[in-house]
Amino acid sequence: MWMWVVHRTTGVAVFFFLLVHVLDTALVRVSPEAYNEVIGSYKTPLYAIIEAGLVAAIALHAFNGLRIIAVDRSTWALRHQRQLVWAVWIGFAILMLGFLPRHLMHAFGGA
Repeated sequence: MWMWVVHRTTGVAVFFFLLVHVLDTALVRVSPEAYNEVIGSYKTPLYAIIEAGLVAAIALHAFNGLRIIAVDRSTWALRHQRQLVWAVWIGFAILMLGFLPRHLMHAFGGA
């Protein structure tokens, strides 16, 4: 049940990011100056944290989506859902542990 909630929540978060992305990219045709100002505002530590949340939402949604595909297509996966949920969280943690340090160092003035 909780993975259902996680999957829907991350899906909605990614959808809203894509909506904002399309709108701010479309702004370049309306006013290039306003577009440059909006894009410039994305280069702040706050947006770096939001960007890390976006990567987390995409990764979790993707790993859980693979679990859902496996459960839909395999009786083995259907019987081992608890282990697959753990695999989703472990894969997510490994990916984020590889991504976050470098991303945050870059965002907060490091290398």
